Amino acid sequence: MGDGRCVDLDGTRDDARLEALSPQPLLTRDYETRPSLVYERLRQQHGPVAPVDLLGVPAWLVLGYREALRVLQDDDGWPKGLENWRARSEGRVPADWPLGPSLEVNHVLIQGGPGYRPLRTAWDAALKPFQDPRNAQANRLKAAVTAYADELITLIGQGGGTGVADLSAQFSRPLPLMVASHLLGFPGSQGDDALMDMWRVLDAGPDAEPALERLLATLAELAAVKLKEPGDDFPSYLLAAHPDLNLDELARELFMLLGMTSDHVGILVSNTVVEVISGSGDVRASLSAGMVRETMNRVVMRKPPLVNFVPRFAAKDTPLGRYTIRAGDPVWVSSAAAHADPLFANHVAQGSTISTRAHLSWGAGPRQCPARELASTVAAVGVGRLFERFSHLDLALPVDQLPWRSSPFMRGLRSLPVRYELASLPAQPPVDAPAPETPDTVVPDPSVRQRSSLWRYLTGLIRAGR
Repeated sequence: MGDGRCVDLDGTRDDARLEALSPQPLLTRDYETRPSLVYERLRQQHGPVAPVDLLGVPAWLVLGYREALRVLQDDDGWPKGLENWRARSEGRVPADWPLGPSLEVNHVLIQGGPGYRPLRTAWDAALKPFQDPRNAQANRLKAAVTAYADELITLIGQGGGTGVADLSAQFSRPLPLMVASHLLGFPGSQGDDALMDMWRVLDAGPDAEPALERLLATLAELAAVKLKEPGDDFPSYLLAAHPDLNLDELARELFMLLGMTSDHVGILVSNTVVEVISGSGDVRASLSAGMVRETMNRVVMRKPPLVNFVPRFAAKDTPLGRYTIRAGDPVWVSSAAAHADPLFANHVAQGSTISTRAHLSWGAGPRQCPARELASTVAAVGVGRLFERFSHLDLALPVDQLPWRSSPFMRGLRSLPVRYELASLPAQPPVDAPAPETPDTVVPDPSVRQRSSLWRYLTGLIRAGR
């Protein structure tokens, strides 16, 4: 059984402490390029749960589907909340640990304890207007996403009816930024820098901590505005549902919404585009039949944007896989590894048009992602507009040469170079024809766009590609 530290043939379990197992680093060059191979090596050596080193801090990584589901569905046995982390309480987590900034923002995704339930209830109430298709806000949001997607595609088209573009930089990443600004009620182009700082925090690089400080300051300013002048936006709805939130607490929740609607959605859009362009006829057929969401569902099975969930902690000494997890040990569930678990993957019908809904991409159990419907809508509209507005899309690089970026949480493309051909625009209706009834959608004034740092960046990409 690998290094001899797992379950023996007689069924006994290894009770060695996590720190004594000398876990190997997870975030290596191999993990950056071929994480599936890293997961498989860990599975072969340790079984469904493996000790790993996360940038100098030991943790358990859950690789097995059944074990992942067990942890995700048991909030009492595997609670969230950094107060449950024994090594942190004992001062054994370095103050400059790169993942610290993103985990110490005590928002709804991280929080444990008695404060979580009222906060989650408020989140559900604040998101409902945007996620329930019976509400006018949900229809306005969908119309806004369509308008934003068309803006970006039109900007790409300024380089010519045919050409080469980086769909990641020019579409998949900026689209969720524009949607986040819509949800948060950002004035003008203030949301540009906020999302750029959000990316820095998620990537856990050396500038993660100052980026987090700037981002929280910006969001605190926005929270103060919404407290004085509520509007039809997420911060105002959240305050109405949870009036006891102070400015700092509200800023942390807005930070979480940015994370849910930014990197995750952008990666899902890019991964879906790659799957459609390079995938089998079944994938193309499902999209051409209008089944965009089904195509996305198949994509998150193979390439989930969120590969590792934020940690949970053992409430008591608990057997899991071949090891005993000690009370207070950090446990990271890997959805990517769980989807590749042969006990799960071998039971997924590969040739079926309809794929399983048993994937873990949005989590499972009582803490399943509260914004999953919102994120799915944004991604589905974005992908749909791409394949409607472009008559031809083809990868400009072989699929095995596309550059990937892996962080401790997310995995997505650094760039998505494509060759494109714009479709002919439909004929315009006669001048005297009545305008179709559409939801009241507010799209920023073009002059504001031109002053936006994001828009200047995107325009620069067009010019550089000519």
